[in-house]
Order: sequence, then C-alpha cells, then structure tokens
Amino acid sequence: MSTNESFFLDVSAEHAPVVAAFRAAMGLPAVAAVQAVDYHSSGRTLIIGPADIALDWAERLKDRLDISVLMTEARGNEELPPLNTYPLCGGCDVSVKGWLGNFSVSWQEAPIPPHGEMGALDFSRTEARSEKYDLVFDLSREALIRLPHPPQGYFAAGRDPVEQFDAVLKLTTMVGEFEKPRFFDYKAEQCAHARNRIEGCNKCIDICSTGAITAKDDGVSIEPHLCMGCGACASACPSGAMRYAYPSVPELGLRLKTMLSAYQNAGGEDAVIVFHDRKGEDWLLRRAHRLGLPGNLLPVGVHDIASLGPDLLLGALCYGAAHVVVLQVDEMPEAYTANLQRQMMLVKTIVSGFGYPESSCRLVDGREGADGFAIPDGQAVCLSPASFNLFADKRRTLEFCIDHLQAQVANATQPVELIVLPADAPFGTLGINTNSCTLCMACVGACPAKALQDNPELPQLRFIEHNCVQCGICVDTCPEKALTKTARLLLTPEAKKAVVLNEAKPFHCIRCAKPFGTQAMVDGMLKRLSGHSLFADGAALKRLQMCGDCRVVDMLESKNEMTVEDLPR
Repeated sequence: MSTNESFFLDVSAEHAPVVAAFRAAMGLPAVAAVQAVDYHSSGRTLIIGPADIALDWAERLKDRLDISVLMTEARGNEELPPLNTYPLCGGCDVSVKGWLGNFSVSWQEAPIPPHGEMGALDFSRTEARSEKYDLVFDLSREALIRLPHPPQGYFAAGRDPVEQFDAVLKLTTMVGEFEKPRFFDYKAEQCAHARNRIEGCNKCIDICSTGAITAKDDGVSIEPHLCMGCGACASACPSGAMRYAYPSVPELGLRLKTMLSAYQNAGGEDAVIVFHDRKGEDWLLRRAHRLGLPGNLLPVGVHDIASLGPDLLLGALCYGAAHVVVLQVDEMPEAYTANLQRQMMLVKTIVSGFGYPESSCRLVDGREGADGFAIPDGQAVCLSPASFNLFADKRRTLEFCIDHLQAQVANATQPVELIVLPADAPFGTLGINTNSCTLCMACVGACPAKALQDNPELPQLRFIEHNCVQCGICVDTCPEKALTKTARLLLTPEAKKAVVLNEAKPFHCIRCAKPFGTQAMVDGMLKRLSGHSLFADGAALKRLQMCGDCRVVDMLESKNEMTVEDLPR
C-alpha cells in the first residue's frame, strides 16, 4: 500500500478536495524501477572486542554463523576455546572498511597461546594482517566506523548488553542474497567539484553520512553499496550533477501537480503540502486518529526528507500550494538538518524577493509531540498553477519555477530585477579587479559550468551569469587573485547574455603584425624576464614579442646563420 493510499483510509469523507487529490494520485503509474545494488553474505562474521565479551558471543553464535574472533584486549584469565573451534587472534590498530559481504579488516596481530588460559595480550611484537569478512560485530568501547549511517553488515554494539542483543538479532538475519535500489544518478560532466586539482564544490562529499562519496580526478566517485539513499547529496548539489532517483524529481513533480490540480478542481483552497518519510506517515496517521487533520493538508511521501531540495519546494508552490511544510519526526545527522534549512532559506529568499511571504516554506519538528505540530497560518502564496513539468535537471527546473514566480508579478509597477541571496546560494555573479587581471584565461579553462568564456577574436574575458553555480573554482584558480564571487539572482535578460568582465589592447606580432595575447601580458613577461640569463642577448626577448609561428621561423633562421665557430664543442 502506498503512502497516499494508507493515509487516504484515515481521511474523513467530509474532506472532499483532499479525497479527490488522493484519488487522482492513486491513479498515477507506479514509481519507475531503478537499477538494483546486490549483496551476497555467506555469514562469515568477525567479532571484535575484549576477550571476555567477544568469546562469550562467539560461543553463542558459533552454530549459526561462521565466526572468527579478534581480541583487542584481555585481562589474562580468559579461557580459550578448544582448538579449531573457530579462528581466534589478538590484535590492535584495527581498521574496518567495506560493506555487507565485502568487509576488509586489517590489524596488527599479537601472539596468543594455542589453548588453555591466555595471558595479557602482548602488543610489543605484532605483525600486520588483513582478512575479508561478510559481517562485522564490533564490541569496541568506541566504534571503529564512526559515521552517522555505518555500512550495512557492520554492527557497533559497544558494551551495552541491550545493544548487543539487538545487533545479534540483526546479524543472524543477514545471510544470503540481498538487494537495494541504486538511489542516485550522477552526471560527471555537470560536476563542479574540481578542475586541474583546484577544488571547488565539496557539498556532496561533506554531507554524505555514509562515506560513500569521495573525490576522484575532477569529479567524485560514489560507492553504491555504501549509499543509504538519504538523497542529501542531491539536495545540496548546486549544479544538478547529483540526482536522486528514488523517486526522481519528475515523478514527485507529477504527483504534486496531479494532487494539487485535483484538489483545486474539487474546490479546495490554501493547500498545504506536507512532505514526510515513512515515520512521518505513521505520525500523521496517529494525529489523524487522535485530533484529526485540517481539510487543506496534502501529505506527500518521500523515501527520505533529506533529499528535498529547492526544485521540489519551489515546484510545489508553483503548482498552487499555499504553504510547503517538511515534517521531521526522527533524529537526523546535524548536517542534514542544516542543509534542509539552507535549502529552505534559499526558497524563502527567492519567494520573499518577489513579494510573497517567506513563511510559505518551513521545517516542522514533529519530535515535540503531536500537539506541537501547527499548520502554517498567515498570508499564503497564491500563484496561478504552472503548466510545466519538473525536470531531472535541477537548474532547468529552478529556471522554470523562477520564471513562473516572476511572471506572476509581471504587472507590478516596479518589476523585480535582482534578489540578493544567501552567501552559499548556487546563483550569483563575479567581480573582477581589472588592474590585476592579465587575461591569462586560466579561469576560463577551470570553469565547469561554461559561465566564463574567452573571445576567439579579441582579448576579452566574458561571463554568463545564468550559468554560474558559485563553486569558486575560478576564484581559487586565478593566479592574480583578481576574481570574487557574490551570490544573487539576476532576473533581467542580461543574465543569459555574455558580458565583458575585462578586455585589453591586443598585442601585435613585431614580425607579421598578427594580434596575439595582450599588451599587458607581453609587457609583464618582458619586465619579468629581461634580467634572466636566458634572455640576455636580446633576441630571445624579441621572440617573446612574436606570435607562435614567427617565433619558430626566427629560431630556424638564427640557427642557419650560425658559423662553425658558434657551434658547441
């Protein structure tokens, strides 16, 4: 049963517009299938921890799992199991990497006696060792993998007996073949992570709670076996290179559009879209049973609320929602909450910049209890429903949404031309110190979004603000530190036009008069190299003032003019 169906069963029949919205949504096709990620576990399990606790659990589990034990400490009176019961070793400096069915564990192994009672582990003589395992049961005082969302198949129970029993129950069910959706889609050509070893945007790497995303060359690499499907990377991505696929933005957009259209056609007003996850659905159902729900509330289920970005939030408003609410009822990593608040602040700034109330978009904390949830009040956003669909490309979706918002105030006496955005927004302009810029065009080669461009005919640096994602690679690449970035949303046609940031007088070849480079660039080279020993004869300095073709010709002519006495001996 889908989220909308299960909620529909608990909605009072008197809420006719809401019922119409749910019925329309139930008629939509199922979410498109995505590629699966496979796991295989044969039950080979490593128990890591103090000898007494680890050996106790090993004895309990040896008949259900293929057990190995790595003891990290011992008091000296632990009785060892009979020989060949299961592999047993002692070690320190333990490192665990991987996922269900593919864990790589390395440690410094300490010798232990073959049988009987063992003494305290001696770590003065150790030897490096590594092995592969399907499952890891970590009983260390501090978890060896410290991530908000550790990999599947890894259980860090510490010294809490309740946590240990809970982990064991899960361990014994994780033998066999498993699969999960591949939650993401990555477009490397749009990634603004880095260029030429200069880092720009690290938002997806920084926010990933599983360690699944790492830097690779000029882009990033995502390990699908580690990805848990939160979608926070897609929410934070400024360029749209990282996309969430479960469900995709176009699929959610179609659901929003269908529900809001049916709601409005049935006479509903001031619709409140409430995005929620599975636990949020249970929370809403409990509240509906206890207190009822307002007749203008339209719940929309998502796999994880961390995946919500400005494209979906603005899209809901453009389809006619009066308010958009994201319901949080479970603990999330702080980075997720902070990112959601940033995305909402971007939406609020854009909406309020057009004269609409910023309260139209908010994060509601359901953890305060059912009675703490309040439907937004005050002035609502009242837009004519948009006809366009949402796209997988985030920038394209945002462009359509912003154009729709702008069209609603097109008849205003003072049209909105510029909105100042928060500093980390994915839209903005570049400032330039023309006295420092040498037009070397290093920034052009570094720009991943084609916002910076040169002019093949003239020494000009041009900029298209519409393309800029504010990654900052150009700022860090510029050898003269001549560029600065400023977040803003320019709403005039000039945003999509190439404007000249800097230009210079071209320098003409002293031999053929063909223009190449700039006067400032050549003057700078002459000034810097005039005292160098390789340019002492003057001929080399003249070649700096020639185009590439003439420079080669001049060198060949000089070589032909050399006498026998000039040749090196």
